Order: sequence, then structure tokens, then C-alpha cells
Amino acid sequence: MDRLYQKAEAAIEQLTDHEFYGRVTKILGLLVEIAGFGNELSIGSMVHLRPNPNKNVPCEVVGFRENRALLMPFGALEGIGLGCRAVIQDTQPVVLPDETWLGRVINALGEPVDGLGPLKLGGHPIPLKNSPPNAHTRTRIGPKLDLGVRAVNTFTPICQGQRMGIFAGSGVGKSVTLSMMARYMEADVAVIGLVGERGREVQEFLEDDLGPDGLARSVVIVATGDEPALMRRQAAYMTLAVSEYFRAQGKQVLCLIDSITRFAMAQREIGLSAGEPPTTKGYPPTTFGELARLLERAGPGQAGEGAITGIFSVLVEGDDHNEPVADAVRGIVDGHIVMERSIADRGRYPAINVTKSVSRSLPHCFNDMQNATLRRAKQVLTAYEDMAELIRLGAYRKGSDPAVDEAIKLYPQIEEFLRQNKDEQTSIDEGFARMNQILGAAKPNPAGGNEQKGQ
Repeated sequence: MDRLYQKAEAAIEQLTDHEFYGRVTKILGLLVEIAGFGNELSIGSMVHLRPNPNKNVPCEVVGFRENRALLMPFGALEGIGLGCRAVIQDTQPVVLPDETWLGRVINALGEPVDGLGPLKLGGHPIPLKNSPPNAHTRTRIGPKLDLGVRAVNTFTPICQGQRMGIFAGSGVGKSVTLSMMARYMEADVAVIGLVGERGREVQEFLEDDLGPDGLARSVVIVATGDEPALMRRQAAYMTLAVSEYFRAQGKQVLCLIDSITRFAMAQREIGLSAGEPPTTKGYPPTTFGELARLLERAGPGQAGEGAITGIFSVLVEGDDHNEPVADAVRGIVDGHIVMERSIADRGRYPAINVTKSVSRSLPHCFNDMQNATLRRAKQVLTAYEDMAELIRLGAYRKGSDPAVDEAIKLYPQIEEFLRQNKDEQTSIDEGFARMNQILGAAKPNPAGGNEQKGQ
């Protein structure tokens, strides 16, 4: 009864006994100007355009110009004209998640899109644009999180509360890698945001990649590429808000967003439409500020709460891993997993380049034996790749360098180790046992130290 009372109270608090409104004075592209709103609006306020009782177009205030408020819509503007009534919502946008949302697919507005009926609303509102926990009250990152992917578990381990970026060009396999993590994770809950996803791929991701078992303990938020920029941006906010709800319940949450680049592109559209000056590659200054605010919401919670382990894919434009969004995200997150087209082209999936990937939880999350195994495996890979051209050309003479001779012998076995079918799961211990079989018994090297540290 107490919980029912809390939900009823939360719903009643959303009701108002009065209504503020303005009128549309100008429409240019996706930008709508309204006047007559007094002092009731601020950046981020919600406004509903109502040309008739049967049509409602939600919008968000993105700026002000000459006593006019600038809005961008969450839907199509067909039917909206000059003088249209613009009703002002006097509460900040919030979401009311509930544990019954597990197994459901929703849109950026928190509405179900899976045809399974209405969502049950919880009693604790979470602001869509919530602030990150205070840095001084946050707990430290926790122990290793088993994601079931050998290349990640062994070479770029992820701890509870850590934030990682997966950097890859289009078609290299990052969505399948994310789905493997969601299916095989050891976390309690997965919250998956598909931001700007291709419409035809959503069902394939849900049915083939994620599967019924993965979906049963996940909440999926979808905003396809044809939806307005505000919907694509808000899908990322919704993903973090739902993750924060489960973190507050003391759960370990795996938050996946595919992709952060499309969030940045949506913010670029919004900023340029509102009149912001373009900077690098046309991205306005607010884009990089919004990236930091969004990604900082993931991570450990306060004492008594769980943690959000964030894995964010970055679609690098033109396979340039130093383009502005990739460079900005790499500086915010706690490590990066690099996927390369050249590896995918030779048929090895996941196409992770483990020598270019870094986890800032190393070396502390591994014991001495595991760190020694990792160090030796990277030495073998580096020795081979440094001489790869000469080996392929047949110019390398066997016996010239014992380290290269060993690398030539072990490289195919390590490549096979890194190859993994999406229906195959490998735990952290199984991965290290297999790697030790390939390398032989690895022993800690006190003189070598722990080489991989956070940058």
C-alpha cells in the first residue's frame, strides 16, 4: 500500500491547476519561435504545440532570441502554423522507471514501442538531464566484471563502475560486440541505448544479437536515424536516467550506448539550428560539454548504491581515430577498445586491436600472474607486428631474433584465441587458462614491473 501511495502521489504532483501558453510566430526548418510566454521558460523547458485537440507535438527550448523562445520538436511539424497554441509544461522533464521495465523496448520519451502494452510507472522521478554524483562522495571502482568476451576480459579488463569507449568505423562489428557483452555479462541489469540506429537493424539486434535471455534482463531505448535530433539526443539521456534508477537500487548496471557519435551529431544539429558558431568539423562548443556531462553520469554511485559500468561505442568518421568526437571521448572515459577494419577484412571477429587498446583499471584489477601473462602476450604480438612486413615478404631469416621466432610460432594461436563467435562465451579464468596454454607457464617478472598504467 505504501508503494502504491507513493506512485499516486508522484502522479498527482505532475498535475497542475493552471496552464501557461504562448503562440508560434515563426517556423524555419526545424526551428520554431514562440512569443507571449512571459518569464515561464528556461533552457530545457518542455513546450507542447497543439494546433488542434487531436495533435500534440512536444518540443524543447534550445535558446532565446529577441524576446522569442527557440524550440526544436520531438516529432514532425506537419499541421503546425503561425499562431499555433504553445502550451508550456511547468515541470522539468523526468522519467519514472520501474523494475518491470526489464525486458521492454521504449523510445526516447519513455513510451513502449514493443507492442507489449503500457509501462508501469515507478514512484521515484529521475531527471532526464540529471547531474553526476558529487566526486567526493563517489565510491571507488569495484572488482573485474566478466563480460564473456575473451579479447576484452584478457587484454582490456573492465571493472564495475568503469567507463570504456569502443572505437570503430562503420560495419566493423561493434554492435555485435556490445550485444555479446550484454548477453554474457555478470552485472545485474543492462540498459542499452540505440541512438541513431538503422531502423531495419533494431529487430535483428533484439532477436539475433541480444537474444531472449539478454533481453530479459535489459531495458532497451531506441531512437532510429530518421527521428528528429532531439529524440536521438534524448535517447542517450533516457539511457543514463534508467541506469541511474537501477544504480540507486544497489544494482550493478551495464550501460551500453551505440553510438555516442550519433548523440554528438544530434547535438550538432541542435546547436547549429539555435545559432551556435561551428568549430572543429562543424561541432559547436556545447557538443563537447554535453559529452562530458553525459558520460560523467556513469560510474560508481555513492555509498550504499550500485555502480554503472558504461561502455560507449564511438563511430569514427572515415576510420580516423583522431577525429574530434573520438578524441574528446577518449579523454573522458577510463580506457578505449580499438576495432580496426583491416582486422575485420581478414575475417577475425571481434576485430579488436589489443595492442592499441588500453584499460585504465590495469594493473590493479589483475593479480601478478595475470599481469605477467598479459605482458608476455603483448610482447609476442608486438614482436610479430614490428616485423610483419618482412615476414610477409619472406625477407625475415629464421634465427635472426629468438623473440621474433617465438612470435612467428605463437602468433597464429593468439589470433585464434582472439577470434570468438557471437554465440560463444568465455569467462575470465577460462581465458587466462587458455592463454597460459598458448604461452607456456607465465611467471611474474619483478624486474619488469607492471607496465600498463592509466594514462
